[in-house]
Amino acid sequence: MTLSHPVAVITSDEQALIVASDLAEDFQRDSNLRDRERRLPLPELDVFSRSGLWGISVPREYGGAGVSNVTLASVIALIAKADGSLGQIPQNHFYALEVLRVNGSHEQKQRLYAEVLAGQRFGNALAELGTKTAHDRVTRLTRDGDGDGYRINGRKFYATGAIYAQRIPTSVVDENGVQQLAFVPRDSQGLSVIDDWSGFGQRTTGSGSVVFEDVYVAAEDVIPFQSAFERPTTVGPLAQILHAAIDTGIARAAYEDALHFVRSKTRPWIDSGNDKATEDPLTLKSFGHLSIRLHATEALLERAGQVLDAAQAQTNAETVAAASIAVAEARAISTEISLAAGSTLFELAGSQATLSEHGLDRHWRNARVHTLHDPVRWKYHAVGNYYLNNENPPLRGTI
Repeated sequence: MTLSHPVAVITSDEQALIVASDLAEDFQRDSNLRDRERRLPLPELDVFSRSGLWGISVPREYGGAGVSNVTLASVIALIAKADGSLGQIPQNHFYALEVLRVNGSHEQKQRLYAEVLAGQRFGNALAELGTKTAHDRVTRLTRDGDGDGYRINGRKFYATGAIYAQRIPTSVVDENGVQQLAFVPRDSQGLSVIDDWSGFGQRTTGSGSVVFEDVYVAAEDVIPFQSAFERPTTVGPLAQILHAAIDTGIARAAYEDALHFVRSKTRPWIDSGNDKATEDPLTLKSFGHLSIRLHATEALLERAGQVLDAAQAQTNAETVAAASIAVAEARAISTEISLAAGSTLFELAGSQATLSEHGLDRHWRNARVHTLHDPVRWKYHAVGNYYLNNENPPLRGTI
């Protein structure tokens, strides 16, 4: 399946950033309306796909731009600033492409990368409810009789982007108890995508359920998954830098909306002795505090991308650990600033800012929901253990 309109192929980091900036300006225009009405962004995703941005991480040898992780994170942050949900929808798409890069065969890369460059979107069906831990999986992959294919049975949740995807990369446990990643076509018989996401933030990500009832998947569409975490790879830090970029974009949006509201609508507090809210010394102090932390977050995100680039270029235990820690630092601070910016906005802007027509509450709601993806408290633990005890972080997708 391909898009009905031509899909651009981006060829450089510079082009990717220009295209993302232009798209972000358009996406921001109705972001409040989409959130308020939970209007799924189907037209926006069509434009997003045709822009070529979903193919920017495809390696150059397979026809893509192979952009740096600095650029990839910047693109996601730009889109998330415009619309937090639109920024999150491609996260698992790029995650699946990294698993493909690390563990896929040459033939699998040729075929699946070509689909992406033609405009196809990959969603995800990874997480499950009701298991002992958030990382346990019970969705099964079994042989399809005497043939070369398999059958999938199980139920997934938090399947961000699946409702919009042409393929749904799905974590499955084979007959030997080993996790694989099956790139399942969205229109497969027995596959149901249920729009039952009811989170109070990230409302249009489509992060609901996917049900597999004896769904067939060809053998060539199954890629090793568990092995990506049994040796040092960049799959984990790649996943996490995208999450950090989403939070950074949400924080930037809240910060800029706070600036605009205080400049244009907020009245000075009577005890400030000033005629303008922008001259209130306590407001200035609060904006200074937010500005410094936001700029620090953006700097750490860029640094994390650089360290991750180095780990992809030369992958070993030391470089992957350094990348994981650099990304964990960015993820920790982006969690805090996205929540702080979304909350402090109202303290500085005043009661008028809470009116529903402004939609400013969406920034905090988006940040609060997205930052729960994995606990930030464990990132501080990993960072401290790395620097104090020279202990590398665990090889997982959540550090």
